[in-house]
Amino acid sequence: MVSPVMSVPRYGVNTLSDLLPAVLGAVTGDGSPTTLGLAGVRRVCVLLVDGLGAQQLAARAEHAPMLSSMTGETWTSTFPSTTATSLASLGTGRPPGQHGIVGYLTAVEGYDRPMNPLHWRLHGQAGGRSTKDGQAGGRSTKDGQAGGRSTKDGQAGGGGSSPKGSSPKGSSDLLTTLVPEEFQPHPTVFEQATAAGIVVSRVAPSYQRESGLTRAVLRGGDFAASVSAGDLVARTVSALSRGDRSLVYSYWSELDLTGHVRGPSSDAWSFELRQVDSIVEAVAARLPADAALVVTADHGMVDVADRVDVDTTPTLSQDVTMIAGEPRARHVFARPGAASDVAERWRETLGEDYLVIGRDDAIDRGWFGPVRPAVARTIGDVLALALGSGAVVRSGAEPNQSALLGHHGSLTDAETRVPLLIARS
Repeated sequence: MVSPVMSVPRYGVNTLSDLLPAVLGAVTGDGSPTTLGLAGVRRVCVLLVDGLGAQQLAARAEHAPMLSSMTGETWTSTFPSTTATSLASLGTGRPPGQHGIVGYLTAVEGYDRPMNPLHWRLHGQAGGRSTKDGQAGGRSTKDGQAGGRSTKDGQAGGGGSSPKGSSPKGSSDLLTTLVPEEFQPHPTVFEQATAAGIVVSRVAPSYQRESGLTRAVLRGGDFAASVSAGDLVARTVSALSRGDRSLVYSYWSELDLTGHVRGPSSDAWSFELRQVDSIVEAVAARLPADAALVVTADHGMVDVADRVDVDTTPTLSQDVTMIAGEPRARHVFARPGAASDVAERWRETLGEDYLVIGRDDAIDRGWFGPVRPAVARTIGDVLALALGSGAVVRSGAEPNQSALLGHHGSLTDAETRVPLLIARS
């Protein structure tokens, strides 16, 4: 049996949902003068490096001299420890149970397939609207790939959402039927900062400019598209100098992509970490007066050695209407009245290297923070978390994702613990 160290997020205490509100308080002067060690700053850049786990960084410190020299702490991401959920908590300052993005694939009331929030599309094919008053039913039969650079069924870096506008009949695009600004209507931290007179800039790949995820949880301020590492540095430094007070959010995805495809223990990951370190060093060396750079991440990652394939294990499909989440943190939806039986089958099949619990138990444990009733209904009847080096894959429904070497999503320290590093001018 695996006995991992697990880090359940304590929302309100050093999690990603707490970061931007604290930064905003420092820039406006309304927060604690000792918050994050940012007293006296007028300009802050938050650089989010996708996939830069605290454990992975510590293990490869020799490849990141700049990052290793910075003042810092270790914070926790969200549950699940995945990009869409973490970025939603970062941008809104809210835990997953409030903003509603509870997984890489998230159930949406009224549809029989889960949504991929990174693309704001339904995952898979066929189906569409549910005929069961919001009952999530049906299992997707192919990948939800829809643009972007990653090979992980749309993961790694936010993916490329379809353009705004009407979707053709039968399309999986949800931009017009599940309007992002209505899905998550609360002001983002960027919108709050803009209202406070702070110049807000977001620096990220162009596909994120009008993506559904951006519109839902990262909207507000100006957007500057970056095309390379050097361009990210140049646009970030330029944005920091705008206005009397400024807040910049910059995003880098390539470390996460490398970890998924080659594994977080690979030489490729180490070499990409050097690239990240050079980005951080370049921005830090060019900070304007009264500015700070805050470097963090959305999750860590583990190398997966053992896979259990739902699509070739009939027991795991019995009485199951839909599977969401991702390989190390699955949401399993059961037929009415069958949740207990489904949970028991999953426990017996997966064994002691997995934690399998019910929805109410997960909510009571605080994994999602305070949960709105509408959000609770989109959390699986059963949740299955990998505790060791395993993953619950779907070779038929998710062939690309199932073949990846690196994964995340669970509550182990390797996945949830992220760095919070600061450089001052």
